[in-house]
Amino acid sequence: MPRSIALVPRVGLLACVGAVLPGLLGCLDHPLKPVEYDKAQEESQTIVLTVDKDVDILFVIDNSGSMGEEQGTLAANFSKFIEVLEQEDVDANYRIGITTTDNGNPQCNGTTPEGGKLRLSSCRSRPSEFTWKGTTPFTEKFDEACAAVCPEELSDLETVPTATDNDPTPRPRAWIERIEGQTNLPDGVTTTQAFQCFGPQGIDGCGFEAPLESMWKSLLLMEQSNAPNFDFRRPNAVLGVVLVTDEADCSLAPDYGTIFDPKGDRTFWSDPNAPNPTSAICWNAGVACEGGPGTYTSCDPVNKDVAGNAGASDEEAVLFPVSRYIDLLQSIEDAQQVDTPDRQVVVAGIVGVPNDYRDPSDIEYKDASDPTFQRNYGIGPGCTSAAAEAVPPVRIRDFARAFEIDGEPNLFSICNDDYSDALETIAEILRDQIQPACMEQCVADTDPSTDDYVEPLCSVEEVVPGDGGLVRRPIPACVLTCGGTPCVLPGDDPDGWAFPSGATACYRLLVDKDGVTGTTLDDMSDLCSQAGWNLEFRLERSAPAPGGTSVQATCQLSQAPEVDCPNL
Repeated sequence: MPRSIALVPRVGLLACVGAVLPGLLGCLDHPLKPVEYDKAQEESQTIVLTVDKDVDILFVIDNSGSMGEEQGTLAANFSKFIEVLEQEDVDANYRIGITTTDNGNPQCNGTTPEGGKLRLSSCRSRPSEFTWKGTTPFTEKFDEACAAVCPEELSDLETVPTATDNDPTPRPRAWIERIEGQTNLPDGVTTTQAFQCFGPQGIDGCGFEAPLESMWKSLLLMEQSNAPNFDFRRPNAVLGVVLVTDEADCSLAPDYGTIFDPKGDRTFWSDPNAPNPTSAICWNAGVACEGGPGTYTSCDPVNKDVAGNAGASDEEAVLFPVSRYIDLLQSIEDAQQVDTPDRQVVVAGIVGVPNDYRDPSDIEYKDASDPTFQRNYGIGPGCTSAAAEAVPPVRIRDFARAFEIDGEPNLFSICNDDYSDALETIAEILRDQIQPACMEQCVADTDPSTDDYVEPLCSVEEVVPGDGGLVRRPIPACVLTCGGTPCVLPGDDPDGWAFPSGATACYRLLVDKDGVTGTTLDDMSDLCSQAGWNLEFRLERSAPAPGGTSVQATCQLSQAPEVDCPNL
């Protein structure tokens, strides 16, 4: 898809692109009538609008021993996430990548850390990963986390080869994608079904989870041509990060692995006499609480040095500071806002918060009544249910709060036995970042007799990078159809639209704010109409545009905006 649509409005009659097509196409969805304008009021202005529907979502999924039920629930409810992205008025061009929270740890010698690498293989093909050997007897979760959601016939599921902007050679990619309605999956396999097989990551990963560092590495690996992540993230796509874990973040700075060493000084061990380190080290090394003992008024991230002193510099902190991760995503957001000022990175977590979480004060911070839980995690649970017990996500909480949009919470309870609402809400947050292409100038109405909607005069072209420089080529108007036959508005009753013969792209002009034309095919979005604009563009493609493509639309501006755009 093109990264943006640049609108270059000028007063003065312009030849419309549709005029070069057969007469049945016309210039626009509505017949045009010439109008004379006062030349003294001519002006021009360039406007850049985002019309792409690209969304890239990275899931960082905890694959430690306690995550069997949660992985099964995530996969079973995933259709709610996809349904939002594939709504007719959204139709997102999305990619979904998956990595784990296993970034390695000196005490996790038996795991194979992903370290942020995208991972895509059917859970059916790796049943041994759904056994955790940290209990007696071993914990087995293959049936619950994988077999119940992924059918046996998808045991060998793989993606079909596709090209990317920076790698034109088609090859299987380490992510799920759906672009212009086409997926990179075998025929008959939906993206929901694919995630239900690819999503469950097993429960044999490192128990010192590092979701923040895994995310950080995963995003950086997307720039390295030898990594499976390469070219996953499209520079101007909406970026979403979803963290799924039931424990505290343990993003360890590699120089300080000695804090887990039983032969060390055990500064951060809840039980200095324990035979082995526990996840309590992760809590004690990265969090400080006020109040107590027993029940605390607040708990917050803190830098601690190897001796346990709070207030350490970022370089001396045994866990990487939360600012490391906020800064990375903020830099991505800042870069995108150069072209799309309102674009925001979306962060969400399914973590150890209560089901009714709205604010950090909703989390109860107190020592566990169960001494084993206290010894293992350093604090009592942030949420508890028949489905799970989870540690309060203090470091993830502050990271996520830095990317709240309009003050709305973006953390959801992992203790819930149904993630449908959480997944639907996360997808809606992503959806809301896909902005419609409003024409943010008042355009002229070529037929003032139609008071309820504007009949504009516009031409559209795309600018495509080529070997010899930029190539400009016109984009035709989409064809309205009535019973499969081309027709026009007003007066006709269209039932659809089609690409002009031979075209792989076309545009629609949306002008109807109040449903007066009797069809939804020209309805404006609420965002554009409520802002007072009188025109919105909808670009349709049957295949992705070449990387770097932009689209320009030239429209005749109104000389009487108080008439044509009374709500501005």
